[in-house]
Amino acid sequence: MNYYIDTHAHLYREYYPEDLREVIQRSIDAKVEKVLLACVDGNTPPMIAEAVEMFPENIYGLIGLHPSDVRENYEEVLAELETHIEDRNIVGIGEIGLDYYHDRDFEQEQQIVFQRQLDWARDRHLPLSLHIRNGYSEAIPILNQYEIGSLSGVLHCFSGGIQEAEWAAKHGFAIGIGGIVTFKNSKLQELIPKIGLEHIVLETDAPYLAPTPHRGQPNESSYIPLIAQKIAEILAIPVKEVMEQTTANAESIFFNH
Repeated sequence: MNYYIDTHAHLYREYYPEDLREVIQRSIDAKVEKVLLACVDGNTPPMIAEAVEMFPENIYGLIGLHPSDVRENYEEVLAELETHIEDRNIVGIGEIGLDYYHDRDFEQEQQIVFQRQLDWARDRHLPLSLHIRNGYSEAIPILNQYEIGSLSGVLHCFSGGIQEAEWAAKHGFAIGIGGIVTFKNSKLQELIPKIGLEHIVLETDAPYLAPTPHRGQPNESSYIPLIAQKIAEILAIPVKEVMEQTTANAESIFFNH
């Protein structure tokens, strides 16, 4: 497989108002031939649809309510989002999960929304993009309520340790590695050899978390090769091996499930 997959990005007109088409084209030119756009709220599906319309062979979407966007009106938002699961090029549910990094004002609501969307994934046999931040101790018991094999997907922007990584491998989840791995003193550099390439997929989270040497600048999917190169250095293997294995992993999760 002589191409990359960015399993998590936000290439929307909102973030790239002047050059969205050029940003996507640069990604394709960099051999990032498939990009998955994560959904965060009820306003995201039309923006995903616009990008899909531009590049239907390269852009795919997810549907989900981001935990940080859960508010009192979550029932209304979930009902709207659910209508988009059958939209063109939708290949999974995400990004969903628990995020208690800033506050716990909607702790219970986040857990209700999380479980509701896990049910969507289970019932429709769709993979997940999970956003878990300061919430693994609450999220894993919820996930463990589901039969092993009934859920699959990616732990996006992985922030756990080896125990969480081992849980993921056992339960059919890959680890999403992005630009943070290129940051000086990133703990991911120690974790990656323990995780193993067979459990890793690549992502950017563009426009956030641009890899070195672009740190602090807007991220884009064309920077995926920089992430792959860093992983290759950590594992002391050819970058082509990183490309082939991570692409095979992503294809298995999102396109051949």
